[in-house]
Amino acid sequence: MAIPLLQSMTIGAYLMKKRLMRVRRYPLVLMLEPLFRCNLACAGCGKIDYPDEILNQRLSLEDALGAVDECGAPVVSIAGGEPLLHKDMPKIVRGIIARRKFVYLCTNALLLEKKIDDYRPSPFFVWSVHLDGDQEMHDKSVCQPGVYERAVAAIRLAKQKGFRVNINCTLFNDAEPEQVARFFDSVKEMGIDGITVSPGYAYERAPDQQHFLNREKTKQLFRDILKRGRGGRDWSFSQSSLFLDFLAGNRTYHCTPWGNPTRTVFGWQRPCYLLGEGYAKTYAELMETTDWDNYGTGNYEKCADCMVHSGYEATAVQDTLQRPWRALGVALKGVKTEGAMAPDVSLDKQRPAEYVYSRHVEIKLHELRRQKA
Repeated sequence: MAIPLLQSMTIGAYLMKKRLMRVRRYPLVLMLEPLFRCNLACAGCGKIDYPDEILNQRLSLEDALGAVDECGAPVVSIAGGEPLLHKDMPKIVRGIIARRKFVYLCTNALLLEKKIDDYRPSPFFVWSVHLDGDQEMHDKSVCQPGVYERAVAAIRLAKQKGFRVNINCTLFNDAEPEQVARFFDSVKEMGIDGITVSPGYAYERAPDQQHFLNREKTKQLFRDILKRGRGGRDWSFSQSSLFLDFLAGNRTYHCTPWGNPTRTVFGWQRPCYLLGEGYAKTYAELMETTDWDNYGTGNYEKCADCMVHSGYEATAVQDTLQRPWRALGVALKGVKTEGAMAPDVSLDKQRPAEYVYSRHVEIKLHELRRQKA
């Protein structure tokens, strides 16, 4: 795996402390969304479909660092929107690093060359560049030609300046296993430090609803990709081996929605990074008042096809902590890509979807207009 020793040891110590304290629910990664505004309009994105009054909102430096302190997770993933549009982003990153938290700054890289000198290499800092495949795949995904070339140029610049650089890659149902495998080979040649890969989540507001994967197709896709790289051993993934094993259909996992709590301009998002079905004012309120059993595959219709890392990586990490020999076996032998798959979670008792997006947008707009008045 492409996780440095310092980070592995820090997170391991954090996990052991929580276990010894018998804490049942705790965060692994804080998903910090300081803005929804973006300079791209990707067809599969459900994060930018807001009125301008909301897209113009930003978490302040104080609120962003306050969220880091409230939550206490050892890793902070700064997403969006496009975080480099936030004028205080360098200060936010420096503040998080000063707290000895690991920062993954997610970006489409269009502004990276312009902004890169505002940042300094650190063992606690990683550029996480959005790259959904080769030039054909990525430019199609982001609905704009030329973005792949600019992202690759920015990656090379960041590596030249001594930064750690990962790519985050989202795959949809039109992904071709051989093409994806060649893409992973190509980013390895670029000197990328790690790959974060995930199937796309079916955002209800995304413009393109035709290319999201269901669970059966996800498992077969990842088997077909990973077998072209010796069960994934040919590539450096910035993810646990058991999560990759889960993606290939070899583990029956339930979602851990509190593992990646999300702070946005709305507040603390219930229940997870992917679903905004309510908001809490504080992290404590989020943890104490969310009905966690109402969500996750098998519990809620919207979660039926989800196998995304923000919900299942924490589950895989817990399994690794409890059964380290399993993770070691997959790391050494590679992910199994043949044979019977593990049974899936039953959907027989899931509750029907609720569509509450419009209500929360109206509440936020009312709040903003009242403050302005």
